[in-house]
Amino acid sequence: DEFKVPREQMLKGLDMLVGHASRIARDRDIGAIDMFGDAGDESKIKLPNVPPWTASEKLQREYQAVGFYLSAHPLDEYHSVLEKMRVQNWRDFERAIKAGASAGRLAGTVTMMQERKTKKGKPMGIAALSDSTGQFEVVMFSESLAAFRDKLQVGQSVVVLIKASRWNDDVSLQLQSVNSLESEAQKVQKAMRIYLRNQEPVASIAQQLKQNGDGSVSLIIVQNDGEREVEVDLGKRYMISPQVASALKTVNGIVDVELI
Repeated sequence: DEFKVPREQMLKGLDMLVGHASRIARDRDIGAIDMFGDAGDESKIKLPNVPPWTASEKLQREYQAVGFYLSAHPLDEYHSVLEKMRVQNWRDFERAIKAGASAGRLAGTVTMMQERKTKKGKPMGIAALSDSTGQFEVVMFSESLAAFRDKLQVGQSVVVLIKASRWNDDVSLQLQSVNSLESEAQKVQKAMRIYLRNQEPVASIAQQLKQNGDGSVSLIIVQNDGEREVEVDLGKRYMISPQVASALKTVNGIVDVELI
């Protein structure tokens, strides 16, 4: 980020950058002089054009690289949706358990999934999930493991129903149900507004939007430096969610995307 160049461009051009740095070092070692200027002039490097990463892809790559989410959390863009869904965060649910709660509905991004055997040789699973307030682990026994393992892929964000048991200071969390956060979010999002200054992004918007959903979409054309706005309702129903909004924000020419 310190180079002020998109990460995806730098990653795609990494071999080029390493080769360029090696040539500079070699030329300096042998005393070579560039008659047109410093051999290290960054203007000589033209990084490849690549599609921009969505916010969720950027965060997932951070986690793969350093083992935690660095610049934000994947659930941050779902904050208003989770409030509508009345989903608890881990910190609040942990407090509720200590006060006597035995079940809760939480959202989390899967960071680890393991399968093992119980003492009796039956299959069981342990999944670690993370939200913006902390990390928690849930246990699945044979039936629930068979039912939910495909929905608990690392990097996926889900909504889970959990049964909690407490012995002294130890808490055991048993998984009761799992649903995709994206699909659950689509049920509560009613409308999306896409702000743009001209018609150039319209073709890209059409490619991103999927019909047969429950949400309405309107284009807000911003004119005269924001002094005037023209709203165009697309008329059909689309699948809308924070993930869709995040993908649209990467489209050149889109000023903002607002979920309602």
